[in-house]
Parts: sequence; structure tokens; C-alpha cells
Amino acid sequence: MMLCSMPRLWDSTPKENTVLRAALDPEIVSVIPNAVDPTDFTPDPCRRDNSKVTIVVISRLVYRKGIDLLSGIIPELCAKHPDLCFLIGGEGPKRIILEEVREKYQLHDRVRLLGALDHKDVRDVLVQGHIFLNTSLTEAFCMAIVEGASCGLQVVSTRVGGIPEVLPDELVTLCEPSVRSLCDGLETVIARIRTGNVASPATIHRKVRTLYTWRNVAERTEKVYNRVCREPVLPFSERLHRLWSQCGAVAGSIFSFFAVISFLFLLLLQWLRPDHLIDVAIDSSGPHSRTGQQLSKKKVKHYTQLCQD
Repeated sequence: MMLCSMPRLWDSTPKENTVLRAALDPEIVSVIPNAVDPTDFTPDPCRRDNSKVTIVVISRLVYRKGIDLLSGIIPELCAKHPDLCFLIGGEGPKRIILEEVREKYQLHDRVRLLGALDHKDVRDVLVQGHIFLNTSLTEAFCMAIVEGASCGLQVVSTRVGGIPEVLPDELVTLCEPSVRSLCDGLETVIARIRTGNVASPATIHRKVRTLYTWRNVAERTEKVYNRVCREPVLPFSERLHRLWSQCGAVAGSIFSFFAVISFLFLLLLQWLRPDHLIDVAIDSSGPHSRTGQQLSKKKVKHYTQLCQD
């Protein structure tokens, strides 16, 4: 059973890529969303400086994250909007490009490079901004835009990979991965912020907190494990045949060889440490567990005593 971390089973781009590239049956690929803890990413409009518009970028400063696009966006928008500032968190080899842009256009007071951030500090940075910008060139599921939206920011992102499936249209402005398209999208959102034609941070947070929850992730994962447990276990010979037939003569032979070595190593471990010497874990959760049964017996006994009294 394959697991693919995306929110929608019926239109998941990464699921489609996984199925096509690995030649898998779509029925055995389950789609499970990522999640964000809404209690960790809450809006705080008091932390914003409303005398200016702040764009927040939190990302690894690498080529795949579109930092080259960001270096083209910063000077163009700063020239048009004197009250525009950038707050950039993250570290990577492309940081030097942003430093060169800041130096060339004398934007030291308007472009702040925060460097690497601990995850616990991300929310404190997000709530200082009005817009969250994502310039990724490739992306399967961008958790950063979910965290930004959960903090009540307007989200502007490139339309790549599975990003169009992450947030509803009213919570994100999607652009093509080009400087021109991203500048146009940002200017549209900036104009809406100045006219007050945007949802409040609290309203955005309420919408996001119901989209991706860890309870939902746990329930879907449990269903996948239960489904896998009901499937028959293939004999070792059939597994070897599947490796050889589906991976090709050369690669299949290599994979089969390592599978045999691993199997022999497992037999050695079972001989050194037989199964009957290993303690079996006790099921301590759920109504059918030993703990649950003991609690049920206590409740029945207590109820019986009350009836007798």
C-alpha cells in the first residue's frame, strides 16, 4: 500500500505522478493530507505594522524554492510601493543573491533577512506580515502556505505541483512561476489590503483550522493500516517473481539478490533470538483492549453493587 501526502483523493497531482511513474494500480495508493496544529498558528493582528505592507517569505533559500524569482520581485515592487517591506526567513546557498539585491538597490531598511528559524519561532514571524509569498518552482504539498493562512495572512503562491489543491480559491492567489505574474498577483492583493477588501485574519484562521487536522490524518492512516492488515501476505517466492518481472531483468535481479540476503539475515536473527523469547506488546488502547475490558468489568461490578444496595 502506497501513501501519498495530499488532501484530495480525486484530483491529487502527486498521486497521479506516483501511479504513472511507478506503474501502480491507483486503488492501492491512498491519499492522506498533511495537517497543521491551529493552536500553534493563530493570528495576532496587533503584531502587524499597519503603516506599511509586509510580505513574509519563509523558505529554504535554494533554486527549487524560486529564490531567483524573489530576487526579481523585490526591487520591482519596492520601487512602486514605498511602504512595502519584505521579511525573509530561511537559510541556503541563494541567500547571497538576496543580499546582493538588497545592497544594489539600498533596501537594507525594507528587506530583512532573518536567517534560519526554529519551528517554534515561525509563527512569531508570520503574524508580523500581511501577505505570505511562496515562489516555489516545484512542490507537492506546501505546508508553509497552510501555516501562513492559519495565521491570517493573504497567500500568494506559484501554481505548480499540488499547490492549487491545498487551499480554496478565496484563500490563495495563484500565479505562474514568473516575476511578471507574481508581481501582478502581489499588486492585486496589496490593492485589496489598502482598500480593506480582504477577510479578517480571524475569519481566514477559522476556515483553515477545519481543513487540515491531525485527527483527520490519524483516521485516514488507521483506515489504510486496517485495509493492509486484511490483505493476504504474499509468499517469498511470489515476491521475488514480482521484483524480477516488474523491475526488469537487470534491476530485478539485483533487487531479488538483496531480498534473498535480507531474508537469510532475518532467519539468522530468528535463530539467534527466537520469536518465543520476545515479549508481545499488550494492546492498551480501545474498547477491546485489556485495559478497556478491565474497566468494563469494574463498571459492571460497581453497577451490580449499587443495584444490590
